[in-house]
Amino acid sequence: MVVYSSLKQDESARQARKTGNNNMSTDKKPSNWQQAIEGEWHGLPSLFESDGTHVGYNKVTRASEYEDGRTTYWMNTRFDATGPLNDRFEIGSPFRFGVIDSDMDRIYTGPDFFGSGRPYGLLVDSNYFSPGWNVNLRTMNHVVPDLGIQVYSSQLFEGDTVVGVFNGLYIVTHDHKTNPKTQQRVEAFLEKEKLDGKRPFNLPVKHAGKFTGRFEVYNDQQELVGHNDVVIHHNPINLLHSEQTIEISGVVNAKWKAMRTRNGNHHQYHGPDMYGNGMSYGRYLYSVRHVYGEAFKLWSRETVVDEDYNMVCAWQFMQSQKEKYTTFGVLRWEQGDLKLGANYVE
Repeated sequence: MVVYSSLKQDESARQARKTGNNNMSTDKKPSNWQQAIEGEWHGLPSLFESDGTHVGYNKVTRASEYEDGRTTYWMNTRFDATGPLNDRFEIGSPFRFGVIDSDMDRIYTGPDFFGSGRPYGLLVDSNYFSPGWNVNLRTMNHVVPDLGIQVYSSQLFEGDTVVGVFNGLYIVTHDHKTNPKTQQRVEAFLEKEKLDGKRPFNLPVKHAGKFTGRFEVYNDQQELVGHNDVVIHHNPINLLHSEQTIEISGVVNAKWKAMRTRNGNHHQYHGPDMYGNGMSYGRYLYSVRHVYGEAFKLWSRETVVDEDYNMVCAWQFMQSQKEKYTTFGVLRWEQGDLKLGANYVE
């Protein structure tokens, strides 16, 4: 992974502006992230109102293309939604905007989006502004080669207020325009997304078990510093409460227990080791958990990607209100004992 110092990055940016070259890499090669997302990506992200109500879909084909030292991002969208958000986001024009490409920052230079993205290996965490939509977006894209998908979400803000959420899965193609079999595969995927996109985020309600996986760990300089092995022991108490213990070993070594509750799409964590809350938008849950007695918290985006409860997770650890580690990976569900079987009165 290439890591630039801030001074070198600033100088590269200045030179790029002087020469008209919008690629920050001094050797004029695409960044690692740019290479990882080569091809056309196809998805049907769901659109949610701020309270989590599902109101429709957005059919998207998009690509980030590097040519002659310049990076251009294009996106064709077609909304199919109800209510005022459909009129807000269906602006009637395709997107095409410049990108200053590097593995330190990807800077979006308009006219459709202004801001930047911060890559960590196969994940990029972006924050940028859309004049046409009048929203500030926190967008997270995570390429998961093992599953053949990209896990996408955008939280949409006016200031600090959430006004909506986009989220959904994408698949990539390299011959969509010419290959009928590829076109059929994409259409089948989009039909499945239409069914799955509005499914609520639920963890196993009646069975105990555990989630296990290995996460890549990046420090605040975007350097891969190792891995975390993650185990979450899950034990239902009733249909809306469960006890979970998170065990992490590797770069981060910790063990936290908390009782989780769910009321609709509102989630809470009641200690004793972690306190916080979250909201789910379809199968995506966004949470903040504070570690008791420490200046340490966990921001998380967790996505249930199939009917077996397997989750693709992005976890960011904050220490003293500053980024400490960005970690991500897949947690696979291993079912244990049935805890909430049928009740009988003899």
